[in-house]
Amino acid sequence: MDTTHLELPLFPLHSVLCPGVALPLHIFEDRYRLMVGRCIERSEPFGVVLIREGQEVGPLMGRVAEIGTTALIREAGRYPDGRLDIMTVGGRRFRIHELDEVHEPYLLGRVSLIEETVGGSAEAQRLAARVGRRFLEYLELLQPALAGEDGPEIEIEIEIETADDEPDDDVRDDASAGRRHTAAGGTDPGDISRETLATLSDAQRRELLRAAAQRLTAPGDPTALSYVLSGLVHVELPWRQALLETPDTVTRLRSLEQLLKRETQLLGKGLKPLMVDQRLAALRRN
Repeated sequence: MDTTHLELPLFPLHSVLCPGVALPLHIFEDRYRLMVGRCIERSEPFGVVLIREGQEVGPLMGRVAEIGTTALIREAGRYPDGRLDIMTVGGRRFRIHELDEVHEPYLLGRVSLIEETVGGSAEAQRLAARVGRRFLEYLELLQPALAGEDGPEIEIEIEIETADDEPDDDVRDDASAGRRHTAAGGTDPGDISRETLATLSDAQRRELLRAAAQRLTAPGDPTALSYVLSGLVHVELPWRQALLETPDTVTRLRSLEQLLKRETQLLGKGLKPLMVDQRLAALRRN
């Protein structure tokens, strides 16, 4: 059941944010600097919603998905010229009832938060265990399939900064930094130093990833697991959006089980995974 009607600033992207999954963004457009700045000042989230077709500019009515996810700002750093780097994490799903493209430079939505439904706790626990095992099998096949020239390896998120003009840490949520789980591997950046990471072999990095995945898929909250795995599996955006829109945990886990089964079969035959639209290479930039 949908509850809690509210007005939410929206960030339309060629991306799907799932609850519990991290999304780093580089904010440079004036309208989104204003939006993010207000969210930081008010300690409020904004909403990430998938653009189903077209670009980020122009009228969006009818072109954005009906269901999105609130983005909670965990860390933020500002450059001298006003640009921002932020680390967000998915909060709660919402349903858009109406869009407002007039009253602010950025998009506003009248939305209602969606209450989570498990669909049977015992069945959800059984499915979560099966899906967790299948995901580890998928990960074993996926890692070498993405290695080399055809695609990047999946990496544990250890934010190694290489740019010369780094942001000032004038806006930061240090309390949440150590709790962050990321879509790159679900591990705490504090678990390993940056210097140590740079010295690891590919095999050692894969072992770290597997260890993080095993912790991620350990028995716990089936709903959280269903969302995090929905954000990790390499699938086309319509598939990920469909997983996000699934009405209950049991149905989502069943869909994930079938999807992972299909992907492991294809990877087992030596096929490369379908890479997501290249526009997502600029995911860190609005």
